[in-house]
Amino acid sequence: MTRIESAELARLRTVRATDPGAVERAHLSRKRRPVIGADGRLFIVAADHPARGALQVGADPFAMANRRELLERLAVALSHPRVDGVLGTADILDDLALLGLLEGKVVVASMNRGGLRGSTFEMDDRYTAIDAHSAKQMGADMTKALIRVDLDDPATVSTLEATGHVVTECAAADLPIVLEPFISRRVDGRVVNDLSTDAVVHSVTIAAGLGATSSHSWLKIPVVDDMERVMAATTLPTLLLGGDAGPDPEETFERWERALRVPGVRGLTVGRTLLYPSGGDVAAAIDQAARLVHPDELPKEDR
Repeated sequence: MTRIESAELARLRTVRATDPGAVERAHLSRKRRPVIGADGRLFIVAADHPARGALQVGADPFAMANRRELLERLAVALSHPRVDGVLGTADILDDLALLGLLEGKVVVASMNRGGLRGSTFEMDDRYTAIDAHSAKQMGADMTKALIRVDLDDPATVSTLEATGHVVTECAAADLPIVLEPFISRRVDGRVVNDLSTDAVVHSVTIAAGLGATSSHSWLKIPVVDDMERVMAATTLPTLLLGGDAGPDPEETFERWERALRVPGVRGLTVGRTLLYPSGGDVAAAIDQAARLVHPDELPKEDR
């Protein structure tokens, strides 16, 4: 594990307290790169979970609450040459920029969601983090928005309206936006995402139609049973999301590998499954996923 020494963490805290302008300078001075490289693929490590109160990994309800440990795990991931970038809310991205860990990486700024897990307002997914103008100003390369559609909850229409606006704003700012849609419903008082193929097809078609233009829209979708049928529903560039780790990590990697072969799929965006792997070896988990996205010899089919 890459260590962030106590002195380095203390310097980070001191800079935040005494020189807030250092955050902007760190973002604007970082080395940039094209979003898509020569092989047309993208591997992004996701770390936007804490801002929506999703701190649990496995049996540990506060696994992602230790910021130093999270940053150390992200440092391991970002040191891998086949990891293209990171997805996070501004607080995560600001820490990484001040630590110099975003050099030559794709920065995906999460707009986050207002509907916190378990709250009475859970389906009120108004955007509470970065907006298109701020993302462009800080030098982000992409943004990300989550869209949960519950046909039984009137709050859904507000989410759809808000998302339409941010899609339009990102396109006007020449900023790609990654849309992560789900068909959701309440089961015994909890909001559950429907991971059937039919539901994912519906979510993809709804998300793709949001905004004044789809010119800058991407999709981020779960791996389900019939990915060919899902990808037949859209022409938008698509990333696979990792989701929570299953009981068999190797089966998870095999599902990703099969889905990555489907035309239109451009890569992976994975968080807890790789940052907090069951075996504890972050570097090995990251390397295994990176080789799926960026193999030494790419398949010849159109991507």
